[in-house]
Amino acid sequence: MIHPTAIVDPSAQIAATADIGPYVVIGADVSIGARTQIKASVVMEGPLEIGDDNIFFPYSTVGLAPQDLKYHGERSATKIGHRNKIREFVTIHRGTQGGGMLTSIGDDNLLMAYTHVAHDTHMASHIVLGHGATLGGHVIVGDWAVVSAGSAVHQFCRIGRHCIVGGFSVITQDVLPFSTTVTEREARIFGANKTGLERRGYSAESIDALHKAFRLLTRAGLNTSQAVERITEEVETSPEITELLQFMAESTRGFVK
Repeated sequence: MIHPTAIVDPSAQIAATADIGPYVVIGADVSIGARTQIKASVVMEGPLEIGDDNIFFPYSTVGLAPQDLKYHGERSATKIGHRNKIREFVTIHRGTQGGGMLTSIGDDNLLMAYTHVAHDTHMASHIVLGHGATLGGHVIVGDWAVVSAGSAVHQFCRIGRHCIVGGFSVITQDVLPFSTTVTEREARIFGANKTGLERRGYSAESIDALHKAFRLLTRAGLNTSQAVERITEEVETSPEITELLQFMAESTRGFVK
């Protein structure tokens, strides 16, 4: 199901049930899985691996060379999983030698129009990037995160699982998992992402424990070490609290408070 106006390199591997629309350009070393739809005027360059049941809307570009002056044509790659929705004018750039040679996107993600995924970024699954959101190079985004419209994430930052970044935020440090984080002139954390966690089946006890932990971190007048000590002593241990503490301990850029 390849439109006669599409240009497809002979080395591309395209599943028989994939649908390639008009004026699409698919380069060498591109692999496209079953039932994936590539709509009009999409451009793809390899090495690029795309799984099953994805939809790429018009004018998106995938696997093109990164906007990194240190990139000199090395054979880096892009990998995209299953059931992703890539909307109009999205740009996804392949990796670089300095960043591990791979940009990757997991499963069931929604990348709204005009979003940008820079080189060596790794997105997990069930993520939403709002309209015009930008991920700088080497960014790591955890499962179920939401980066709202117009927000920009500085390179090398981590976005934790189940968090939501409010619209038009500028993120220059790690965003804690399970949090609601919004910036004006500087990033601030507003507490647990209660609505998102409830939608995903987290218990009231787990959410309440996270609320207590975030209050100690942000409103108790404590430095980070003191807050961690109080959380350890006063908040009931759970997988979410353990993950939160481990995330903070592993942070190299600091994290938003």
